[in-house]
Amino acid sequence: MKLSDFDYSLDTGRIAQEPVPERDHARLMVLDRQTGDRHHRRFFEITDFLRPGDVLVLNDTRVIPARLHARKESGGQIEVFLLRDLGENRWEVMIRGKVVPDTVVHLESGARGIVEKVHPDGKRVVHFLMKTDLLNDMERFGKVPLPPYIHRNGGQKPIQLDRERYQTVYARDPGAVAAPTAGLHFTESLLQKIRKKGVRIVTLTLHVGYGTFKPVTVETIEEHKMDEEYYSIDENAARTINGAIRDGSRIIAVGTTSTRALESAVDQNGYLTRHSGSTDLFIYPGYKFRVIQALITNFHLPRSTLLMLVSAFAGKEAVDRAYQEAREMEYRFYSYGDAMFIQ
Repeated sequence: MKLSDFDYSLDTGRIAQEPVPERDHARLMVLDRQTGDRHHRRFFEITDFLRPGDVLVLNDTRVIPARLHARKESGGQIEVFLLRDLGENRWEVMIRGKVVPDTVVHLESGARGIVEKVHPDGKRVVHFLMKTDLLNDMERFGKVPLPPYIHRNGGQKPIQLDRERYQTVYARDPGAVAAPTAGLHFTESLLQKIRKKGVRIVTLTLHVGYGTFKPVTVETIEEHKMDEEYYSIDENAARTINGAIRDGSRIIAVGTTSTRALESAVDQNGYLTRHSGSTDLFIYPGYKFRVIQALITNFHLPRSTLLMLVSAFAGKEAVDRAYQEAREMEYRFYSYGDAMFIQ
């Protein structure tokens, strides 16, 4: 398939710059992938479409405030974007500004780091020379790594808003540089209501990486290579999901990240085991899903791997029609936008 097959035009006014005041009051399009029928509701009404015995799978990764202001010893200002924790205060990073191996960078906290490696793709490895964990510095001085289509003018109010709202209410395991945005719509009270309906809720972890922002640059999409992302599925989640597989209950992935973790961990017999590791699974039309039967997701960028995954699950023509209707009905798009439930 061609990259241009996944293009569409969108008025920039439809790109949500802030979340709705109440998480679960975003709009919800419900798409039946068998018939193509669509319904329009509010997210808190998703319980009308859930069934006792369903298993809802959440990604509990926590977004780290990964953007750090720093300076070189020469005084030049740079920005360090933390990508991946390599252990012992060594991080894979992107740096806005010219640096070479052995460059010393000074963080706002006073901590220093030394550039140990520069990779051909522009990523660097920095060893931060500090006795405490770098995560402590991030919480005090770091900024939320918002997607490039969300614009901020530097005021404190949106910065504080983003620290709270660009994070799911069930975020637990720090390590993501982007939010699993389908989960942003859930509240604690909505999750309680879902449990009372007899829906089982389990969590897994997939640390969303910088690759989620990386554009596809090849016209033949099969040639695209996904960046690896760490994920983990514990024994309890695997047991619950396997039970649902055996009894024919629906497994509903909250987001493309949960989907990729589940579809990466399934064995040749169609079951999951406790697992941790990395995945570079690329899902596009033609992929045969082995675990999930329904998907909660947002409206994604054109020409993105996320749109390709959704098209693989629901069918490209059905997704094209749904996106066209969403634009006509003035849905809000992307990370802080509205949601779809595809069943």
